[in-house]
Amino acid sequence: MNRFLCVAILMIAFLNVKGQSSLEEILPVRERSTFIDKVLEYRIDSLLPELMDREGLDMWVIISREYNEDPVMETMLPSQWLSARRRTILVFSRNSDASMDKIAIARYNVGKLLQGEWNIDVFPDQWDALVEIINDRNPSTIGMNFSEDFGLADGLVYSEQKAFMEKLPVKYHDRVVSAERLAIAWLETRSKIEVEIYPTICAMGHEILQEAFSAAHITPGVTTTDDVIWWLRQRVVELGLKTWFHPSVSLQRTNMGDNAFLRSFANRAEDEVIQKGDLLHVDFGITYLRLNTDQQQHFYMLRDGETAVPKGLAAAFKNGNRLQDILVKNFDAGKSGNEILKDALDQAKGEGIQASIYTHPIGFHGHAAGPTIGLWDQQGGVSGKGDYPLYKNTCYSIELFAASEVDEWGKIVRIMLEEDGLYDENGFRFLDGRAEEIYPIPRTK
Repeated sequence: MNRFLCVAILMIAFLNVKGQSSLEEILPVRERSTFIDKVLEYRIDSLLPELMDREGLDMWVIISREYNEDPVMETMLPSQWLSARRRTILVFSRNSDASMDKIAIARYNVGKLLQGEWNIDVFPDQWDALVEIINDRNPSTIGMNFSEDFGLADGLVYSEQKAFMEKLPVKYHDRVVSAERLAIAWLETRSKIEVEIYPTICAMGHEILQEAFSAAHITPGVTTTDDVIWWLRQRVVELGLKTWFHPSVSLQRTNMGDNAFLRSFANRAEDEVIQKGDLLHVDFGITYLRLNTDQQQHFYMLRDGETAVPKGLAAAFKNGNRLQDILVKNFDAGKSGNEILKDALDQAKGEGIQASIYTHPIGFHGHAAGPTIGLWDQQGGVSGKGDYPLYKNTCYSIELFAASEVDEWGKIVRIMLEEDGLYDENGFRFLDGRAEEIYPIPRTK
């Protein structure tokens, strides 16, 4: 086994102490740095050559200037690099013996992974140093990060592309191709180490939500939805974590209009006082060890005399769970996001579920690279991103809603769910399980 993989797995074993709170497993910043760099080294040494071979690229050139980083380059910088430096050029070149050269055309080594190979005394112009590398290897394809459909694979800015092409000998011009599929593959594919640690990160998000939506922090008639949002933000900061988007907390209640569940995602009501009998919904995500979570759950404020969530709401929630099951059962390697969406929606309709699916990849980014499986306002498929196929060893936020008639409320209620999971050779599984119920406040068990 790769020695760096061994080190990382030992670190994970140290973290996953049986019975220990996931929040007690958060590493100090220095140890996080070591872990991130070991994962990055393993990904570049073991994963990247396989992906370049799969996508048929001989050379991958990534160019960025300080504070204007290509999204892919950001994931390749060592932990102590918080940005690119001056102009940073990374070159990955496959050799005939299946080995891979890792070169930085820069004034600095890029950590321990890529040695700087720009000798300014020989090549005063940085572009000339890059052209020398290309001439020496004579690649049949030169992949660069430009893409019409995927912003995360479109990190080569106009001025850098223009300067590069002006310096590149004409004989190579027709060898420059989009590295879109390689960039997506690099971003979406999870290594063995990341698969081991991701469940713990998801557990951290779940644990924070359980803290926030409890009688200890919510007082009916006093606490507002914004109070909960800012408690979440503060708690994440105190834990030394980050949020990758501002959380949202919304509610549904009996005296809302019959079509309240149809409110646009862009027009959610702002700061509302939480009352007994409210159905609360939260959308929340954290970032840790360069991986992201995205989770949506429901909580119910018990009325006086109630000891459980009303049966109608509980049944509506089970429809949401069923929709999750339908969607993930339609995951099949090679199917496009649009195909998965259509098959899942057709099956849900056949089962009488009023459904909307807007699932996205997750990993280095919250809304990450990979196949889009619906958007909340595009249920007929998504051109471009939805046409990309499903690959194994990739992660997704299973985001959707099921709308159900709730007799006790005399209206339709929308159950909006989101949980993170992994698709691999064993099929799909949720990384830290999923919510199987609406959690009452206060908890009754």
